[in-house]
Amino acid sequence: MSRTDGTKGLIQQAFDKALVVQQPLAERRVAGLRRSHPDDTPQDLIRRLDRHYLFGVTVSGGASGAAGSVPGTGIPTALADVLLFTEASVLYTLSLAEVHGRHPEDIERRRLLVLTVLLGDRAITALDKMIGRTGPHWARRIVDAIPMSAINRVNKVLGPRFITKYGTKQGVLVLSKQVPLGIGAALGAGGNHLFGRVTVKSARTIFGEPPSNWSGA
Repeated sequence: MSRTDGTKGLIQQAFDKALVVQQPLAERRVAGLRRSHPDDTPQDLIRRLDRHYLFGVTVSGGASGAAGSVPGTGIPTALADVLLFTEASVLYTLSLAEVHGRHPEDIERRRLLVLTVLLGDRAITALDKMIGRTGPHWARRIVDAIPMSAINRVNKVLGPRFITKYGTKQGVLVLSKQVPLGIGAALGAGGNHLFGRVTVKSARTIFGEPPSNWSGA
């Protein structure tokens, strides 16, 4: 097996595991935040999730960039950062789903929801082509309306696109490690922050406006 195939396999495994493990964590996380901040509206809580997510992926990217500057550690460190980024992004997306009152119990619906957020416009284009546009926001239809046959069909298309995108990200981060310590840390943090902001923006499009109060979630 080539290094590229091995990297793709590890990213796929991390993604598959996160889809299972992060669902109950997302439920507990949102419940805990609601207890800690009882006056928060759904929009307030989403802002907290945004900040926590961006802070976490930025810090992990900076740490990866610094560690990757040490000779012999760049590739495994960068790959570890991609796996952490993937896990954080799955948790963030599933936490948003909880706030919006979307509970994708079926693993394939959960997979499509997360893939759509992570791939953004590329996923929306595929959904439009294979399913047809029926409204401005996809999250509700992915969880409640799209037939399972269509869910499985789209997942087969989007899965490889996800691996390609994040495999490329891994390659970019590896290159960023071949520079002095301080610059490598800045590039790692900046790259992760940029990817994180893209994910946040995509999530806004997929989920739409949150309910105005918790009775609507």
